[in-house]
Amino acid sequence: MAKKKISWELYSYGEYSNWERGSKDLPKLQNITDIIQIKPDVEFGYVLKIKGAKGQVVEYRIEHPPFKNDKGEIEPAFEGEYYVNSNDYEFFLGDTVWEPYADKAGQWRLITKMGGKILADKVLTLVL
Repeated sequence: MAKKKISWELYSYGEYSNWERGSKDLPKLQNITDIIQIKPDVEFGYVLKIKGAKGQVVEYRIEHPPFKNDKGEIEPAFEGEYYVNSNDYEFFLGDTVWEPYADKAGQWRLITKMGGKILADKVLTLVL
């Protein structure tokens, strides 16, 4: 039996409505842009639509400007993975800002992979 072809599309990117992390509903796109104005609770990122990948694992990485965590150490890139639970899957990768805002300004690179292959790689710039 032939292996099913997986397809994907970077559907949208920019500024989004607030998102409940545990919710099945994705945030709503507010503004398509590469430049995000930092303000309290701004949500930014992208939506990736993936077809034919049920049972696969999506890996993500968010590289951000250097800022310190609660221990005073430079926070490493955010990494993780999600299990694709349907053949018509929508994946939101993003973040929000928190105080202090000045150290969050700069380039945020959002990368999504599957099976070692890059599906999406987008840089969003946060500005004060």
